[in-house]
Amino acid sequence: MAAENSASGYVTHHLEHLTAGAHETGFVRFDTWHLDTLFFSTVLGLIMLTLFRMAAVRATSGVPGKLQAFVEVLVSFVDDSVKGSFHGDRSFVAPMALTIFVWVFLWNFMDLIPVDLLPIIGNKVFGLEYLRVVPSADMSATFALSISVFFLILFYSFKSKGPIGFAKEYLTHPFGSNPLLIPANLIINTVELLAKPLSLALRLFGNLYAGELIFILIALLGMAWSGFNVMSIGLFAGQLVAGFAWAVFHILVITLQAFIFMTLTIVYLGMANEHH
Repeated sequence: MAAENSASGYVTHHLEHLTAGAHETGFVRFDTWHLDTLFFSTVLGLIMLTLFRMAAVRATSGVPGKLQAFVEVLVSFVDDSVKGSFHGDRSFVAPMALTIFVWVFLWNFMDLIPVDLLPIIGNKVFGLEYLRVVPSADMSATFALSISVFFLILFYSFKSKGPIGFAKEYLTHPFGSNPLLIPANLIINTVELLAKPLSLALRLFGNLYAGELIFILIALLGMAWSGFNVMSIGLFAGQLVAGFAWAVFHILVITLQAFIFMTLTIVYLGMANEHH
């Protein structure tokens, strides 16, 4: 890994993705693939599916094992959340909400792994110069998930209201059916519709990107090591204390952000499924 000696170089290096395709630093490119995000998202998804599959296969009507008990509590919690906001057939929405909550939580959980651990392994074993391991700190991942929710919102809107009903509501709500008010209704509804995926993606990305950056800044304290002297030992101790304190607090953040993403998704789908 081409590690940088300066503090700014260290931070910049840790914020670079392993990419394929055209790449220009500072620009969003649709022909650039973030291979690290794709890899870790896929691996975490497979881990999630494997654990739930194991729980389903080993399920018993007797005394449940720890994995079964944990999954049952999680399923019950998510199903209760869906019942409170989505009034209709939950056969798809509840499993989808469970998938979102667990998958996003696993994305976020990667932020608790020491910032240099996997990049160093990736460099020493596979020769990778860059490696970022937190999918939710990548805007392309959070937008991909939120855009999927956006299409589900459109699907349930058309399903519950029909094309004519959807168009009528879009053009006449909330100000009324007067033709002069249609432009205002159109603007309001377009902004409201687009704000939903934007709020989902940017909230998750912003919180996890900030969390990742703070871990990187804490890790910078270790760069000041110059031998067994008072200053170096003090900075090292400060790094351990600050890293532990932020990790404990961040456990709440990563759980809360997964819950918020799931809850807002359920609420948005519930709104799409209802008539005004």
